Amino acid sequence: MYGIVEKTAASQLLLFRKVYFWMGIALIITGLTSWVVSGNQAIMNFILGTRWGIWVLLIVQFGMVWYLSARIMQMTLQAASVTFILYSVLCGVTFSYIFLLFSTGTIAICFFITAGMFIMMSIFGFFTKKDLSSWGSLLIMGLFGIIIASVANFFFHSKTLYWIISYVGVIIFVGLTAYDTQKLKALIGQEDNEENQKIALIGALALYLDFLNIFLFMLSIFGGGRRG
Repeated sequence: MYGIVEKTAASQLLLFRKVYFWMGIALIITGLTSWVVSGNQAIMNFILGTRWGIWVLLIVQFGMVWYLSARIMQMTLQAASVTFILYSVLCGVTFSYIFLLFSTGTIAICFFITAGMFIMMSIFGFFTKKDLSSWGSLLIMGLFGIIIASVANFFFHSKTLYWIISYVGVIIFVGLTAYDTQKLKALIGQEDNEENQKIALIGALALYLDFLNIFLFMLSIFGGGRRG
């Protein structure tokens, strides 16, 4: 019996490795795309030089996340994988501006701090016996709160509110990292079939978004490293 339990646990762990594999691939693609695009004047003019450029990118990205989340079980694994990769490329294009606003040192520091927090909270979410489901509603409410506050601050330009949003944003997405990891552990099965690989892929997308948001809020906090 212990052998069966160990076998199923090992199978689940193998599938969980695919979650981090896909997430890692997406982060690498996003980072490389951002760096390359930041050196392309034509694309940067489209993103920053027009009012609608960034909105087009954001709307397309939102649509891709919604479509992938809602339709992944009806898609082939190959189609879902390609969609995820394309999404990570678009994110790279959208976030290319950070190489113009922040120094390489600041970006590196924020990335490693984000990676450290993400790893610790994901490990906590995976191994803790505490039920984190109660965190979900609170974190989602907090997420809507910072979205509303961010929209309001777009008009008020309050420096105090800016800092509050940045710090609270880090806390919310650090918490979501643990919550999403535990939720994914409960959803993913033991068999290495296409259905579980799709769950692993959508889980990778959730954790990828958690990581990116922590990173962006950390950049806001360490904004003193902006290029002059």
